[in-house]
Amino acid sequence: GNPGTQYARNRHNVGFMAADAVARAHLFSPFRKKFAGEIAEGAFAGVRAFILKPMTFMNDSGAAVAAAARFFKVPAEDIVVVHDEIDLAPGRLRVKLGGGTAGHNGLASIADHLGADFMRVRIGVGHPGDPDRVADYVLSDFAKAEREGWVEKLLAAIAAEFPRLIAGDESGFMSRVAAALSSPKPPRPGRGESSDARGDSPARPVMAPEKTPDKSKNGPAKDS
Repeated sequence: GNPGTQYARNRHNVGFMAADAVARAHLFSPFRKKFAGEIAEGAFAGVRAFILKPMTFMNDSGAAVAAAARFFKVPAEDIVVVHDEIDLAPGRLRVKLGGGTAGHNGLASIADHLGADFMRVRIGVGHPGDPDRVADYVLSDFAKAEREGWVEKLLAAIAAEFPRLIAGDESGFMSRVAAALSSPKPPRPGRGESSDARGDSPARPVMAPEKTPDKSKNGPAKDS
């Protein structure tokens, strides 16, 4: 995601949305300013963890992630980066350790600072079909139908199942999230049922990268 209310509902900001959902679901501390970003502290099954939302814009997110990693002495393989992915269909989710960055500027920035051996949670937002429309597409808001149709449901499932990922069960995490998305949509409040919206162990941060909007795969070159 990118910092600022003007970007808050963008497809590019689904990483921030997921970070907020995980923090709420697992009762993390309020976010506070640190490491050129906003950070919250909590735990998954006794494993101390941090959620960082870099405020540097996506292209420079590696600086914030690296500063936090150095301070908490966290190796790259214990960092989870949550990000939007235009090469996945909307609502699809994939988890991968290491690999290339596929033109994703946030991932490239983090890899430049830490190397490529970090975990990636790729949240599909779809592709507009025309490379020249990618920048405007990812910097546009999710439509209401998308938010109500799959975005809110996906974020809730990611938050609920995130401890599985932290425990090393990547396949279980993906399958449980997929199962939650394929289940029938719960009734809206007012139609018969209510709908919920919402140690000393080694640190394992959850990093949601930011992108400076640019004209490449993931946004325009400079925010104005």
